[in-house]
Amino acid sequence: MAKFAVATVSALVLASTGYAWAFYAGFTGGLTHSDAASRAPKSKDGSTNILIMGLDNRLDQQGNPLPKEVYHAMHVGTEQNGGYNTNVMMLLHVPKDGSKSTLISIPRDDYATLDGSPHGESRSKLKEGYGLRKAAKESELVQQGTSDRPTLERLGREAGRQQTITDVSRFLGGVPIDHFVEVTLVGFYDLAQALGTIKVCVSGDTEDLYYANLKLSKGTHDLTATQALAFVRQRRDKNQADFTDLDRSRRQQAFLASAAFQLKSAGTLANPVKMQGLVEAAQRNIVISSGFDLLGFLGESSGLANGGISYHTLPIKNFAKIDGGDVNVVDLHQIRTITRELLGIKKPPITTLPAGPVDVVNASGAQGLAAALSGALVAKGMTAGLTSTAAPVQLSSISYGPGAEQAARAASELLDIDDVQPGRSVPAGRVRITLGGDFGMPAELAPPADKPAPGTPVPPPVPSADAPKGPEPIQGGSIPCVK
Repeated sequence: MAKFAVATVSALVLASTGYAWAFYAGFTGGLTHSDAASRAPKSKDGSTNILIMGLDNRLDQQGNPLPKEVYHAMHVGTEQNGGYNTNVMMLLHVPKDGSKSTLISIPRDDYATLDGSPHGESRSKLKEGYGLRKAAKESELVQQGTSDRPTLERLGREAGRQQTITDVSRFLGGVPIDHFVEVTLVGFYDLAQALGTIKVCVSGDTEDLYYANLKLSKGTHDLTATQALAFVRQRRDKNQADFTDLDRSRRQQAFLASAAFQLKSAGTLANPVKMQGLVEAAQRNIVISSGFDLLGFLGESSGLANGGISYHTLPIKNFAKIDGGDVNVVDLHQIRTITRELLGIKKPPITTLPAGPVDVVNASGAQGLAAALSGALVAKGMTAGLTSTAAPVQLSSISYGPGAEQAARAASELLDIDDVQPGRSVPAGRVRITLGGDFGMPAELAPPADKPAPGTPVPPPVPSADAPKGPEPIQGGSIPCVK
């Protein structure tokens, strides 16, 4: 069963109140710092990208269980439940010019290629990279003679953070990640307690008493910390059969927008007692990247507290089962195109590809896709090879023979296919592209519908009956109403 979690609205609550926290000496020094983002690509245009990670975790920073009364209050089981999945992944983009910021939620079950195959897993849900790398690092340390539990926990988590930062940057198309903020499940609960009640709005009656222990009628509600945790964790609904994980992501965004709006309008920012409680909760639970001048950044970004954020959720293509688990299949090219548009990143066009034969295997289930792509690649300078069909697979891949790596890497960049490997059965100088269910033809490769290239039919899009449509973005500055 997929694990429950939320764990990250605190980071934007922190952003909403940061300029008031500047009056508290020693705040930054009281936070836990990490070097995990030091190797990630950085923004060069003066903007700032912050990855917000929420861990499905019921332990403290040393890996110790929490007091039993905390587990009871949160209604999330015990230390035996949960794990080290990053069940919340959000990228906050703050432009240099102070214009409206953008927050992008990345669905936790998106199926992706994991960098470096942590713990032997080259493909998995994006959320699982943290735990896989943590486990691999701890195993390595134990073999080297380390047995101290706090040390294993600290170094294991650091490796997990590095994995997630690398995976998310790559998944979104190599976007810069300047800083990160990490918070656990109990961290959210602790911060929600410090905030007091938070008003939310639901568009219809909602109920999940078994898993989330929450029942709300249509309209607005003032939630306690326990209810707030249930609200952002809920992913089933007795009254709405189409309620999914994507709706849970939207709940998290709505909570952030509501919390920021209420903090400002209710005068919390001027209340020393409440502010001190937020500071102490953050210092207990939040990990931030080293060198992040949090107070300075927040002082320059006060628009975050004035509704200056637009909240977006990346779309998925369809649901699927892989190795017995439920995953989201995404069109990686679409994901990266959307991300670049939201962040204002311009990708240089690829006008030509290295010459050489390219074989295209259609394992997507979409008729005519191999011929269409083959023709498009030939137009870019490659040589037509064989086209064929194969049993369906979910993820696309590229393999190459001796001497063809450059052409394979160039095709990978053009098509947004991350899995590129030498192929034992691929002849020298040749590239083989296998198209899976995730493949989407880049718009720049598809010929106009009224002028198809000779012999290269353009297949119609294959709609998915169960794939949820991308919701309209939530705008900050109010209390949004969601499912």
